[in-house]
Amino acid sequence: MNIEAAKNWSPATVAGNEGWQHLASAAEPLAIRAGDGHVSLVNAEGTAVGQARISIADGRLLIDDVAFTGGRLDQPQILAGLVDAALRLHPSFDRAFLPAAKTLWPVSALATETVPGEPERAVIHRSVLRQLPLLWRSQASHVTYPALTTAIGPQDRLPPLRQPRPCGPMYERWIAEIGLTVSLRPIDRRTDLDLFHRWMNDGRIAFFWELARGHEELDKYLAEQESDPHIFGVIASFDGEPTGYFEFYWAKEDRLGPYYEPLDWDRGWHGLIGNTRHLGRPKTLALFRSVTHYLFLDEPRTQRVVGEPRAAHQKMLSYCAGAAYDKVKEFDFPHKRAALVCCERERFFREVPM
Repeated sequence: MNIEAAKNWSPATVAGNEGWQHLASAAEPLAIRAGDGHVSLVNAEGTAVGQARISIADGRLLIDDVAFTGGRLDQPQILAGLVDAALRLHPSFDRAFLPAAKTLWPVSALATETVPGEPERAVIHRSVLRQLPLLWRSQASHVTYPALTTAIGPQDRLPPLRQPRPCGPMYERWIAEIGLTVSLRPIDRRTDLDLFHRWMNDGRIAFFWELARGHEELDKYLAEQESDPHIFGVIASFDGEPTGYFEFYWAKEDRLGPYYEPLDWDRGWHGLIGNTRHLGRPKTLALFRSVTHYLFLDEPRTQRVVGEPRAAHQKMLSYCAGAAYDKVKEFDFPHKRAALVCCERERFFREVPM
């Protein structure tokens, strides 16, 4: 779920369908209302499906008197949304204190810690909340696999068995800095081929991607991806408008694998912004951060996200730095001089504003 935190929203604003966000686990649109020391998640009928009292005492952000609409099965997601809203409303706090799970059971789903000497309290850190897939990743689109060995892949660096690619919406997050919602979904060559062809034949993009080809060749390119478990293509959108194309891959069996020491769950990506309406640093940085966020949410065992942009592409390297990627080294692919960039999970969630 993406939270657009707006103080003192009026009933007219809620009824006007402005600023609606969605639970990743359901299609129901919900909006945040905040004021008078309370925060609520409100549905299209103006009914609060969850609410809590927010206060500050002894330098701590406290969330109390949590209540849900009776019978809801998504109380952990609703609670996570309330906590996220409270932290957005109070950005100077890096954690929030809640009732302990023994008195509010959905707390058990939020990876909270106990508070020494306060058995009635639990605490969740902002950086931990951002790592939970409850709000932003669509659970129904994903399958999680155990760590099973496989013979599928390069024989010198055999990877674990990879889960199937997602189907349907994958990720959605409202970004306050630009006032837009970013979303990710798998590319569909049956419906997206014309768009893919137009972007790949744009000279600005063709220079880097070298895929300025006809429809038939590009359809074959996407078809080959569909049979390759290590990579899949994604359409990124702003407010539902297709904006860019990204390829997510498992680094161990990718062409990048031989050039460093990959871990089993390292992920990587290539990307482009094809929609010229959404060029510029704020939106590009928002996409890079969202893509990295998704890759960490998608697999909790992923500790690093890597990339290999052209070493001379200073603008790209600047965007990577803004998403907490370090430049590790330069090296030579057969087709380009590349820079290995790497984003560590702990640093990303500690430093990158979400």
